[in-house]
Amino acid sequence: MDGRILEKYQVWRERAHGDSDVWEEIQKLEGNEPGICDAFYRDLAFGTGGLRGLIGAGTNRMNIYTVGKASQGLADYVKKHFPSSEWKIAVSYDSRIKSDLFARVASGVFAANGIEVYLYPQLMPTPCLSFAVRYLSCAAGIMVTASHNPSKYNGYKVYGADGCQITTETAAKILQEIEKLDVFDDVKQRDFDAALASGMVSYIGEEVYTAFVEAVKKQSVLGSETVSKDVAIVYSPLNGTGLHPVLRTLRESGYTNITVVKEQEEPDGNFPTCPYPNPEIKEAMALGMKYAKENQADLLLATDPDCDRVGIAVRKAAGEYVLLSGNETGVLLLDYICSRRTAEGTMPKDPVMVKTIVTTDMGEQIASHYGVKTVNVLTGFKFIGEQIGLLEKQGKEDSYIFGFEESYGYLSGSYVRDKDAVDGAFLICEMFAYYASQGIGLLEKLEELYQTYGFRLNTLHSYEFEGASGFARMQEIMEAFRGGISDFGGRKVTELLDYAVGLDGLPKSDVLKFLLEGNSSVVIRPSGTEPKLKAYISVSAGDREEAEAVERQIVADLKERLFNQ
Repeated sequence: MDGRILEKYQVWRERAHGDSDVWEEIQKLEGNEPGICDAFYRDLAFGTGGLRGLIGAGTNRMNIYTVGKASQGLADYVKKHFPSSEWKIAVSYDSRIKSDLFARVASGVFAANGIEVYLYPQLMPTPCLSFAVRYLSCAAGIMVTASHNPSKYNGYKVYGADGCQITTETAAKILQEIEKLDVFDDVKQRDFDAALASGMVSYIGEEVYTAFVEAVKKQSVLGSETVSKDVAIVYSPLNGTGLHPVLRTLRESGYTNITVVKEQEEPDGNFPTCPYPNPEIKEAMALGMKYAKENQADLLLATDPDCDRVGIAVRKAAGEYVLLSGNETGVLLLDYICSRRTAEGTMPKDPVMVKTIVTTDMGEQIASHYGVKTVNVLTGFKFIGEQIGLLEKQGKEDSYIFGFEESYGYLSGSYVRDKDAVDGAFLICEMFAYYASQGIGLLEKLEELYQTYGFRLNTLHSYEFEGASGFARMQEIMEAFRGGISDFGGRKVTELLDYAVGLDGLPKSDVLKFLLEGNSSVVIRPSGTEPKLKAYISVSAGDREEAEAVERQIVADLKERLFNQ
């Protein structure tokens, strides 16, 4: 084992007394070289998503020391780049293991650095943090969450003064500050209770939370239309933060026939009934589906632990329930918002819809039909939030009408700058009730959209390339693909978009998008967090059967190129 790794371990063995769980784990690691190596071979990576990692002891883990060090780096960054009158940071946390502890530790560090802290008094969703940053005019914000990862993970998202997750440039500057620090000697700390008593830490008042809920309710596009809201809804917060804000927003808007999945109702970082608390995953929705069947519900909603993603299921005529993908829900919402705003005369003069480049191209077709401009951005909702900020600077904030990504993230207003599952759940219920009042189900409406724009099948495939050799292989594959591919599965490539050169004013990113004949596409990119190559396939065809046949051909061709050439 590398002597430097062992040296780090010994320092922690002598000094990491502040958390009994960490201390105990450090002692148990003695003599366990692979365990020591994994815990200390690097510092937990800090990037545009902040920190994310396994909870435990070591520099490569989420614990009070790595959180403290990151907080000190953020404090130093804020003090360098903002006048003292703006030294304010908002803090929120979710239901994960140690989230509340990490939020208090970070707050104590900020306070010790002379930065005022505004902390939600109880766990709150990510969009509530984004809202608070702007509402309270903070220089930054942090959200303690690992989003939809399994229970053994936690994380620390950092937000800028604009309410967006930080950019690559800002992340690099904060990392520079973090890397100067010794985890034990250079982190200023203040006892949380003492900081609270002194006024350096204040709890965020009820008026901020209420203002958030009111901002969500203002996203209604019903206008003059009156519809029955007696929709039978089953809702699961997946043991996360969504329970109170989602229920409050829906109930205040007239939706009262709501059944909550009892086993997933209360915050629980162990996620006992959904090991992967991600509404994108069928297994996470299984208990909700069971409740929906038992209650003969019209609609199932589930939000992830930090309540920025929402997944849904609807009942077919035969009584079975169908899960909708993020793309399907996204195009339904986009069409609903555009059609209602057009009917009510509330469409802005220069309307804009924003989506990520891996999200269905059908979104652009729908937007074009309503005279709405589409802005395509890189993967990550922060880039959608960034576009809202750019419109705001031009005095055109109201031009933004909707943004979505295939991974179940939606936002219809500019009141926050991140995806918002409270808003998503609210709009989905409104859309469902509106169409139900006309005798139309969401599946029927989706079929109607396919009749208008052509059937669209969107799939995601991930291919693992482990270790250093795998990383090198992924680089080779991307370069080979850049060299030119004439077709995928028999569909001719009409254009190659290489985002590595920074297309359309976007940051440079290792992403390739192949536009194919027949209004189809293939997007390939290495994952930013895992040793995987991801392929997003979008096929336009006459019907599902034809689309699935074409998609199978493209996948077979792709696998051949990845593994046999």
